[in-house]
Amino acid sequence: MTVMLRTENLAKTFTLHLQGGLRLPVLRDVDLEVHAGECVALAGPSGAGKSTLLRALYGNYRADGGRIWVRHGGEMVDLAAAPPRTVLDVRARTLGYVSQFLRVVPRVPTLQIVAEAADGADARAQDLLHRLNIPTRLHAVPPATFSGGEQQRVNLARGFIAGHPILLLDEPTASLDAANAEIVVGMIRDAKARGAAVVGIFHDTEVRDAVADRLYEVRPQQDAA
Repeated sequence: MTVMLRTENLAKTFTLHLQGGLRLPVLRDVDLEVHAGECVALAGPSGAGKSTLLRALYGNYRADGGRIWVRHGGEMVDLAAAPPRTVLDVRARTLGYVSQFLRVVPRVPTLQIVAEAADGADARAQDLLHRLNIPTRLHAVPPATFSGGEQQRVNLARGFIAGHPILLLDEPTASLDAANAEIVVGMIRDAKARGAAVVGIFHDTEVRDAVADRLYEVRPQQDAA
């Protein structure tokens, strides 16, 4: 199977400057490999570093050690050592990320927010918003006044519309009811069927069991010795 994402000895430590420069190791020696068409669910207790790992894979957190290999444009690129311009290009064309919270420019209509993630594909944006039960009457409305579940569905539409070869999902169904969670399960399965590699955090065990091919354990560093 084609390797889409691989980490080697990945490490991340936070420095707490307000506490005298205390160094807090969160990730150490992370070796993760994800293949095309596969979903790997990150497992481990709260505070183990699962979200930190996702953010490091996306480049929001700069790795302190190790490598993050991403298959991009037919070759493997090390995001841990890549210049910012390369990281942005990987995000635009290869690496999709859905966080738990919607962060967008205020007063921009929902349809535009989603369509811009796929170079202005309004028709695709409308179809995806409808699939996620966002009615047409809300497409021209900025999502600031939406409910938490509606905002999360807009976030999902924006994350899935471009059809990235790799998807990073941080609690994609956390604010959703069972019916909408099942729609997201279908979207993840569709992404896998077209060959996308998926790495996700799923605290909903039913959702996790429905989409994950295997688990990757993230261990708290105080337990990792």
